[in-house]
Amino acid sequence: MDAGKPQIFSDVQSCVDQALSRIGKRIVLCAPIGVGKPVALANEFYRRAAADPSINLSILTGLTLHRPRAHGELERRLVEPMATRVFGDQPDPAWVAPLMAGALPANIEIHEFFMEPGAYLSSPLAQQSYASINYTQVARAVFAAGANVIVQQVARRVTPDGGNISLGSNPDVTVDLLPLLESRRRAGEAIAIIGQVNDRMPFMFGDAIVPESAFDFIVDDPRDYHELFSPPNLPISTADHMIALSASMLVRDGGTLQIGIGELGDAIVYALMLRHQRNALWRRVLDDTGIGRLFAAERAAIGGDAPFEQGLYAVTEMFVDGFLDLYRAGILKRRVQPDGALLHGAFLLGPRAFYEELRAMPDAERALFLMMPVSFTNELAGPGWELKVEQRRHARFINSAMMVTLGGAIVSDGLADGRVVSGVGGQYNFVAQAQALPGGRSLIAVRSTRGSGGLLESNIRFSYGHVTIPRHLRDICLTEYGVADLRWKSDAEVAAAMLDITDSRFQPALLAETQRAGKLPVSYRIHDRHRNNLPGMLERALAPHRAAGLFGELPFGSDLTMEEITLGRQLRWLKANTGSWSGRFSLLAQLLRPRSRNPAHAPMLARMGIATPHGLRERFWRRLVATALARR
Repeated sequence: MDAGKPQIFSDVQSCVDQALSRIGKRIVLCAPIGVGKPVALANEFYRRAAADPSINLSILTGLTLHRPRAHGELERRLVEPMATRVFGDQPDPAWVAPLMAGALPANIEIHEFFMEPGAYLSSPLAQQSYASINYTQVARAVFAAGANVIVQQVARRVTPDGGNISLGSNPDVTVDLLPLLESRRRAGEAIAIIGQVNDRMPFMFGDAIVPESAFDFIVDDPRDYHELFSPPNLPISTADHMIALSASMLVRDGGTLQIGIGELGDAIVYALMLRHQRNALWRRVLDDTGIGRLFAAERAAIGGDAPFEQGLYAVTEMFVDGFLDLYRAGILKRRVQPDGALLHGAFLLGPRAFYEELRAMPDAERALFLMMPVSFTNELAGPGWELKVEQRRHARFINSAMMVTLGGAIVSDGLADGRVVSGVGGQYNFVAQAQALPGGRSLIAVRSTRGSGGLLESNIRFSYGHVTIPRHLRDICLTEYGVADLRWKSDAEVAAAMLDITDSRFQPALLAETQRAGKLPVSYRIHDRHRNNLPGMLERALAPHRAAGLFGELPFGSDLTMEEITLGRQLRWLKANTGSWSGRFSLLAQLLRPRSRNPAHAPMLARMGIATPHGLRERFWRRLVATALARR
């Protein structure tokens, strides 16, 4: 191999042969999160170790995406066609099934710092192997663990002067890790840095651009080109639309924005576009829902109510498709010096159309969206911090949580019994950054309630046995019932503000618990204006605007069909309501009730393959699904 040039392979097997001959039989492999993970390459290392007990393999990674496992035939019929569209021809990580089953070979370890949300709750081995690490510290953590093999899915351009490599979706950790590993290489240790080319990976700019000489080996095998994992847009609930309306009035024109993926992120984009493009209507919605009146002080002090004349700049851990919607709408338009970027992001993830749009952009336009390491996006400290402060004026970092306590502590990644749902990721970093930035604010969104085992529970708790963000970092909390500005407030003020945005069915018990603990006076009463926090009130407030075509479930479309969305919702209802004997008896009573066929259900029954059932079992499934659909 020429000095400074990587060795190019046309298949992963030959590449892994060469890597093993260089490294030996102790492999500490680091792979990026999400779509930057070169699954075919990582699978080959896994297969070698699984076949040879003398190889010791540790895989250090996060957010390993895999096809969902269906539980039961009905779920399989719904899930498998959707998974095929979402994952396309992407291979599945070979280690996921044995990890979930607790059946990894003794010579293989898997350590994730961020797990696919909820996927590993029932896997003791995955729970035991989880490493709780702030995203900005992952590079140092894997370096300390002795990482000697780095694998990364990349985009490559071959020019007369040689090859150009883009880390594409994931410069997040790799850019920070490369110089650390170079110091180990200079000390005489064997290191293998491997890129696997995928022609579907967008060629992104910024710190994602690295020379080919940064790699030891590059695999470029068209047989392993595949679609990137593309999560579809999911329906936006009334609660998420209402949370987003509150968020949209707290964003300052000329400021900075960070949002995440999912329904809430989509809802925030929708509300910001409504504020900018149809401002009078947006103001009317705020009045009709009561948010504008009840939280006028917060709007005036923190955000604003005018269109975005100066526009926003985005600095975000996750570059999602919603930022392109804001760009096209003329909202994401504040360019920052010295690079003129509209957005700095650490990794990207979104629907297939998002990747396609990025690939189709002219280079000059794509260069407005620069990909950077998490040490840049998630941190102020370090070189250039003065420039970061200047760029990130009036920052609004909007993230979500599972629960919030009446003391202002945030529960985002785990449960009271110790099980990890996902991981802290970068949430702490953005909360701390908001506290440090002049004019910066952290907005944590939480739906006020959730269903659990057929029962309704409050997501606002007096206390909880696990905390992600401690209460001394409390800032702004949003529910569908409004805004609680908690920063620098007393415990009594915080508890009162949180009770004001709690579902009213849970306010009396929570108030009594707070008073017993001495955190509110026994004479305290929740004001009448906050004692009608009920879903029906929200539905009535949005109803006339929905009749006019606003606040739909899928304002940006979806790769899922409406039949699949409806079926998914009803099958989740079935699962939740058969977890108790009372739920089973209630469902049985509904199944036994005479019911005429509803022609509107025909497409959904056909989607499940039970429109014309064969045999007793399919007839039962048809009855079960029809019963679930009838409750809509």
